[in-house]
Amino acid sequence: MWQWVGMSAVCGVACTASINWYFGSAREDAVARIPIADQSLCVFLFDGADLVSSTASADVLLSEQKGDTDWDSLRQALIDRFPTFPADAELTLPAGPTVIASVHSNDPWRVLIERLNDAVRVELVATQPPVSDQLLAGTETGELSTLRHVTQNAPYPIWHADGAGNILWHNPAYEAVYARARGQAPSPTAPLFDDMPEDGPDTYRSKLVVGDGIAQEWYDVTRLPHDGGHVFYANDVTPVVSAETAQRNFVQTLAKTFAQLSIGLAIFDRNMQLVLFNPALTDLTALPPDFLSAKPNLLSFFDRLRDARVMPEPKDYNSWREQMTAMVAQANDGRYTETWALPSGATYRVTGRPHPDGAVAFLFEDISAEMSLTRRFRADLELNQNILDALDDAVVVFSNSGTLTVSNRAYCSLWQIDPDSSFADIGIIDTMRDWQRLGGSNPLWGELRDFILGQDNRMTWSAPVTLTDGRGFDCVIHPMQHGATLVRFVPTPSLPGLIDHAPNTALA
Repeated sequence: MWQWVGMSAVCGVACTASINWYFGSAREDAVARIPIADQSLCVFLFDGADLVSSTASADVLLSEQKGDTDWDSLRQALIDRFPTFPADAELTLPAGPTVIASVHSNDPWRVLIERLNDAVRVELVATQPPVSDQLLAGTETGELSTLRHVTQNAPYPIWHADGAGNILWHNPAYEAVYARARGQAPSPTAPLFDDMPEDGPDTYRSKLVVGDGIAQEWYDVTRLPHDGGHVFYANDVTPVVSAETAQRNFVQTLAKTFAQLSIGLAIFDRNMQLVLFNPALTDLTALPPDFLSAKPNLLSFFDRLRDARVMPEPKDYNSWREQMTAMVAQANDGRYTETWALPSGATYRVTGRPHPDGAVAFLFEDISAEMSLTRRFRADLELNQNILDALDDAVVVFSNSGTLTVSNRAYCSLWQIDPDSSFADIGIIDTMRDWQRLGGSNPLWGELRDFILGQDNRMTWSAPVTLTDGRGFDCVIHPMQHGATLVRFVPTPSLPGLIDHAPNTALA
């Protein structure tokens, strides 16, 4: 479309003799007034569709046009401003000159067409004095060249359509996309994007099916009004749409995953407003979905938890507010983890984790069953320990790696040690030193060590032990599950049924 600015500048300087043209004069007078020999005018002489003569100004106008015929080239050069310019040079013209006005109301130029016997004469004339300043004309010509280069080499489609939607002009990028989508040259009456809403927004997104009919390309099409028609710009946003689709699918996958989690999830943005939660959160906290959907801030959220007695009741409200601030700071560092024992008897583990862009996530996990199992396990351990402590025999248990795991009160009293007072694990080597300290040197200690650490010949056996103070014991060794070993020190006389001899010998 910028070619018309240059055409106006060139033809404005060249066609000063065409001012006040009297369009209704006879053909012979017109020819006499504006002979083709006057090279300062913008005149074309056609024989059918072929150009037989033209002025220098006319040659400039056709210099960058490429049509099937010379008449087609001229029509392409003029169609943007003169859409009624005839497509056929052989059509029957009425008597006298035919004047074609521009579609632009402020355009001073007209096209004059008249038949001269077998020839057709086309001239561009102005109805008012054109600009004659040569410096301005040169400036406009340079601007035209720049703008033409910009539009012709733009990497995205640009086209101009009249009010009826017919394409008046397009750039090469439009032609390339058209060929890729339709497999043919652009049609003036079949726009590439024909789904533009008449009363819709000036920018919309359109889909093109290309290639084998499966591949898709997406474009953001912008429409700008221009002289009764519109200029369109299409920007390829296929990578953006692909990324949005992948992101949407990822979010949907996460949403489905979050919906199936038994852990309550609450994510707060950088402004500490709730932006995401899952159904488990409503189940665990009993907070209504409409409250959560209203995006409460973090303090309002925990205030509501406190009112619903879904968090430990603070003794002092002001200090509780300070604790909330500290909790957010710890969550931003990924250091917040607490266990809430609720008045209902349930136990929640609450964990804070930082998220990108200053967001923070809180996880609410019901660990009541886990805590109940832990308490039951501890109770069982205490019961077993009480049972062992009630025995008169000194009892100690070693794991398959030789680590002392259990001992009773009689064992601690016999060997004057307290395994529970040590933070480090006590192994069989450390235990042998305790035995040697009160039981003296005895080959049994080495045999015990080998049996506890070994996995062969796992049978119950016993051997006598005499302490340095003269007391005698029967050391009874019982193999247990998973490679563990139980050792009993029974005061003499030994228990009935046990054989008092070398290790690795089965009981009778």
